Amino acid sequence: MTQILIAGAISLAVSILLTPVLIKVFSRQGFGQEIRDEGPESHKAKRGTPSMGGVAIITALWAGYLGAHLVGLIGNGQGPSASGLLVLGLATALGLVGFLDDFIKIRKQRNLGLNKTAKSVGQFLAAIIFGILLLQFRNGAELTPASEHLSYARDINVISLTAVGFVFFCWLVVAAWSNAVNFTDGLDGLAAGSAAMVMGSYVLITFWQFRQSCELLGVSDDKAGCYQVRDPLDLAVVAVAAGGACLGFLWWNAAPAKIFMGDTGSLALGGLIAGLSITTKTELLAVVLGALFVAEIISVVVQIAFFQTTGKRVFRMAPFHHHFELGGWAETTVIIRFWLLTAIACALGFTLFYGEFLSLQS
Repeated sequence: MTQILIAGAISLAVSILLTPVLIKVFSRQGFGQEIRDEGPESHKAKRGTPSMGGVAIITALWAGYLGAHLVGLIGNGQGPSASGLLVLGLATALGLVGFLDDFIKIRKQRNLGLNKTAKSVGQFLAAIIFGILLLQFRNGAELTPASEHLSYARDINVISLTAVGFVFFCWLVVAAWSNAVNFTDGLDGLAAGSAAMVMGSYVLITFWQFRQSCELLGVSDDKAGCYQVRDPLDLAVVAVAAGGACLGFLWWNAAPAKIFMGDTGSLALGGLIAGLSITTKTELLAVVLGALFVAEIISVVVQIAFFQTTGKRVFRMAPFHHHFELGGWAETTVIIRFWLLTAIACALGFTLFYGEFLSLQS
């Protein structure tokens, strides 16, 4: 528990202190955000706002994680785990892809960075390597960071993906979540605030999995309600470090934003959600927890599909947070209401998670 608190405190402090430094550096270098010409008129005033703030999120994430483990090792605690390092590695790799995309946008002063193929290849390679490594690193209880089964609140044992199918599934999950958060990052503080809530939910889920771990309880059958998750406590450290990093960044990213996270931050945060959902065996539950991100990417898919088949649009503009802006909602109104929807989704998701646990106790 101490490591969890330390990780959150360090990541929050690093993020909130590092971000203004990046604002000054990026402003001096002219690393300003380009704005879509077809976007809402009110967004034109944001042109030139420093971008690539995701650097602060990733730095704070690693600082919180490593700082907590350094303190833990001094107190004879456990060091970093395979699960935690793999999730962090995925987030960092995706953050690097996003950084390249942001850097190209800034250097060429356009709203398009890496082309779709290059970005997709980067996401593909990160996801495939992540998926392969997840099936390695068995611990004393013969648990790997992930299993070949689809999961809801734990493995659905009747649905086995096989090793090859699992790696392919990892790619789909990573691509979906990283793009979903990327699409959501269109309003000041929307992605950072929403991601912080999802990370908070995963702190609760992983800590509960640790307290009810089959390995800790000395039980071999998870039908008794225990969880066969490798390194749940370390995953809680990852989640709280990510949440703290998001909150610290949100201090400067809230409307009116002094800096944007850019693809550097949004792809990394999407990778965190994907990685945590797979390593905690909650892939389907994550759809509920991150319902806002899911709705955002679905709105884009629906808009494109409907326009290509009928020539008409379902939304005034996609992602659909812009639909409400163009409908007359103030930007802050959209943000706050979407935050509320995220809070409701996270509460519902954790209720479903705990309800599943209780159902196995009866």
